[in-house]
Amino acid sequence: MQRLDDNQPIPGTQLIVLSEHVTYWNQEGWQDPNSSPVFTYRQSQYESSLGLKEPYTPQFIIDGSQSASLENLKNLEDALNKAKGNAKIPVRISNVTVDRSNPQVLHAHIEADNNPDKHNADVYLAVALNHVESQVLRGENGGKHLIHVAVVQQLDKVGKLPKGKSFAQDVQVKLKANEDLKSIRLVAFAQETAQGKLLGVSMQKP
Repeated sequence: MQRLDDNQPIPGTQLIVLSEHVTYWNQEGWQDPNSSPVFTYRQSQYESSLGLKEPYTPQFIIDGSQSASLENLKNLEDALNKAKGNAKIPVRISNVTVDRSNPQVLHAHIEADNNPDKHNADVYLAVALNHVESQVLRGENGGKHLIHVAVVQQLDKVGKLPKGKSFAQDVQVKLKANEDLKSIRLVAFAQETAQGKLLGVSMQKP
């Protein structure tokens, strides 16, 4: 994931990555502090929508419409190149400011152009840490020091993008106590309801 984020290996395309840590490995004697039931549920929804037999990690979901594994890097590359050809709705994040009365609160404006898709979409805003390191104590990766990129800390549905409509809304985000602007990225995306196809995405590092 870090190589995809840093190296941007698909010419002519910006890869915007998010790491969503699931909870089912927490049964192995070590709890991932970045895991959330929200992400476990999202993965299960993808398994259903993509017709996959069971969840696995690490798993790449590309554009909400393809799944790939690190076990076959050629398939991952092919999936990314295929996604490159899919038209996207322009999504924008602007006017990111810190609340004068509370430095842990951010204000931002999110816009998405007209939705030509046949389905309605939801608009999400993710707050992700640029860099996270974990010393895994037990389980399958016990003893390993892992480095992660774009680790999602918050994922909020901020509105809807109906078919044939556009979207524009001011939003407010409350950062966690240990987060500051230098350590995070904001990612806004429009996605068909119920973990469907990704229609458009934008990233901003405040």
